Amino acid sequence: MHIVVVDPSRVVLKVISGLLTPRGHTVDTFTDSREALDFVTDNASVTTLITSLEVRPLSGLELCWSARLLADAHRPLYIITMSSARNARNLAEALDSGSDDFIDKPPGPEELYARLRAAERMTGMQRELIRLAEADALTGLLNRRAFLQRVGEVADRAGAHGRLSMVMVDIDQFKAINDQHGHEVGDTAIRGVAAELLTEAGGIAGRVGGEEFALALPGRNLEEAEAAAGRLRLRCTQLRFKGQRGPVQLTASFGVSTWSEGETVGGLLKRADIALYEAKSTGRNRVVSAATDLILARAG
Repeated sequence: MHIVVVDPSRVVLKVISGLLTPRGHTVDTFTDSREALDFVTDNASVTTLITSLEVRPLSGLELCWSARLLADAHRPLYIITMSSARNARNLAEALDSGSDDFIDKPPGPEELYARLRAAERMTGMQRELIRLAEADALTGLLNRRAFLQRVGEVADRAGAHGRLSMVMVDIDQFKAINDQHGHEVGDTAIRGVAAELLTEAGGIAGRVGGEEFALALPGRNLEEAEAAAGRLRLRCTQLRFKGQRGPVQLTASFGVSTWSEGETVGGLLKRADIALYEAKSTGRNRVVSAATDLILARAG
């Protein structure tokens, strides 16, 4: 596990790190609680936070509360508080502030290992529940709600002047695939296109409709997003599936938009969707950008 330990004493930090590192855990230690919180925020690989109640500038209870908010934002995190003054009040306050467990300071090796085994079981269950809540069951991509939430978070971090592009994807004449070859082949086609979306490094992919997908591309401008859509369009034409009447091929249409100052994620998605409609209505198997005057006018 990746564990963060926070305590004002470097001796305590050294003791705990010395117990955990030889057992294969990745351990980062902090005496400053705000620095620790920033590190946990920026590193989703951290699954366990062990913090003393006697830390500064954020108190141990404040750190627990802030870290618990991170855990609620679709990531597993187990929080253990520790104190040399073990009493009912400290225990109650820690648990009420979002801590999952409480341990004496300095912790004994066997007790610490047992607490961490519990943490591993709990974070494993949390991770599975998050996956079930966010994933589309057929493809494993993000479902529509989770996709919009994730892109909203990326947009917030990017700010008004950040770069973010959106690609909407729709399988062409999908109803004909279902009608001619059956829904099982149709599901295979959907999974095949979804797998192609996952090959675009750094993208956030979601299934937002029956045969419709969205791919957010943080840090990319319109030209880069158009190039990504072009690559995906070509790969989709190369897909082959076994059907009742022989091999099944497909094509897909793509609509592309890019972030503009003051825009919402909903607006970004709408413009990509309008571009997708244009691609579908003008021949399919195409990439159309929302940068054209026609698309901008329809988006208004």
